[in-house]
Amino acid sequence: MTIKRFEPGPRMSQAALYNNTVYLAGQVGNPGETVAEQTATILAKIDKLLADTGSHKSKILSATIWLASMDDFAEMNAVWDAWVEPGHTPTRAAGESRLATPDYLVEIIIVAAAE
Repeated sequence: MTIKRFEPGPRMSQAALYNNTVYLAGQVGNPGETVAEQTATILAKIDKLLADTGSHKSKILSATIWLASMDDFAEMNAVWDAWVEPGHTPTRAAGESRLATPDYLVEIIIVAAAE
């Protein structure tokens, strides 16, 4: 089977499709945005990458969410809960971690099925 890579760069691709499974790189928001704004930015990126790979948020199998501070859990969840498709909620984990730069408050990693 062939691996198809999307938005490949010198360090990583933003997505990979293999055997009808989509793997997204960790998506981050923009520096200066609030936790809610970064989460919304990230979810828009996820929507686009899933569409590019032939998938959709209703097909997400697993989400891993990293927060710079668990104090922001409720703020992130408010945006996530409004976005996630009812009846198609994926498995999910959320934890606290120091992210690539202090400007990033949220990072989300997705694995999804493709058609």
